[in-house]
Amino acid sequence: MAVADRVRFLGMDRQIAGVLLVLAIAQVFGWGTLGLPAIVGNRIAADLHIALPMVFAGTSTLYVTMGLCGPLLAEPFRRAGARRVMMIGSLVAALGFVVLACAHGAVLYFMAWTILGAGGSAALSTAAYIMLNEVAGRNAKGAIGALMLVTGLSSSVFWPTTAFLAEVLGWRGTCLVYAAAMLLVCLPLYAFGLPRRAAGKAEATSASDSSAALPAAGKGTFILVVAAIGLNAFVSFGFSAVLVELLKAQGLSAAEAVAFGSMLGVVQVSARAIDFLGGGRWDGITTGLVAGTLLPVAMLILIAGHGSHWAIAAFILIYGLGSGALAVARATIPLVFYDKGAFAKASSHIALPMNLISAASPPVLASLLTRVGSNAVLELAFACSVGALVMLAILGRRRREVGITATS
Repeated sequence: MAVADRVRFLGMDRQIAGVLLVLAIAQVFGWGTLGLPAIVGNRIAADLHIALPMVFAGTSTLYVTMGLCGPLLAEPFRRAGARRVMMIGSLVAALGFVVLACAHGAVLYFMAWTILGAGGSAALSTAAYIMLNEVAGRNAKGAIGALMLVTGLSSSVFWPTTAFLAEVLGWRGTCLVYAAAMLLVCLPLYAFGLPRRAAGKAEATSASDSSAALPAAGKGTFILVVAAIGLNAFVSFGFSAVLVELLKAQGLSAAEAVAFGSMLGVVQVSARAIDFLGGGRWDGITTGLVAGTLLPVAMLILIAGHGSHWAIAAFILIYGLGSGALAVARATIPLVFYDKGAFAKASSHIALPMNLISAASPPVLASLLTRVGSNAVLELAFACSVGALVMLAILGRRRREVGITATS
């Protein structure tokens, strides 16, 4: 199959494919560089004379800042377009890495992560989805799925990169290299690789604000969207942090827990690939409903299996498929109810609870695991997953009521 035919088969024209390539490279750099504490956390803790949990609290600060900045960026995204906001985000992120390299105590360390959070809010996932929506509208689902498929590999690319650079340059030198990458890689990609907004586009968007939200996208629908996305995110982000400890609590040895846990990423990426290769045949709600049914099943299997290897293997497979596809659904559900004029505003406001949940869920689940036990974590995750499934079912009914098809 020719490249052009393959692009058309996946529901993307050449312009969207070009934008997707630019965003994929820049997003891998953006998310990959932020994984610094996972590799050099102990060095940072020793150098700054702070506890290791405080080092990882920097990442929580990042997510909180990204969430708080999300609603504030709704208007800049609408007026200036995603391209300009992402360019500014790259500049801010570069400053954040420079401040991190200069940190010699907790105050400057957390200030650096606050700056990085502001830059991430302007340049990372939500901004990329808004950019794809600008060029593709509702047809952006396939492109968003493809982008998530690639960015899911960011840690695979940058964890060894960070380890190598830290050995050669130290963690501070690595931060300076990453600051340079924001300026010399991401900024030029956004500036020269993304299409400029056509003259008058901002004015046209502003003029249409009164009708930007589709009939289905009332306040109640927005709350349901936030609730469904938030409940799923609580489980996904929390499990990504505590999975190895959860499996050890189920009776696995440390080596077995790491071995089983390492397979989760492969299954999740495979699920994203299946959704992407679907070629836009289903929307975010349909994906969410199908994938969302897998999570409660996975929790029940692990509870009933009492730590047996077959139960853990089944859990990794079923949970991985469900959570991998749900990652795409969380990003594309707003496309069902919002057109180009409203998507940026909706996504920016959704970013606030999403990022706060990203920061809160790991410590909540970790505390529950250590104080109560693994079954308590699984029962809470089961309840959240069922709740999200109910919200998605209601959203699916609302979609049908206003005549939005599952492939729109």
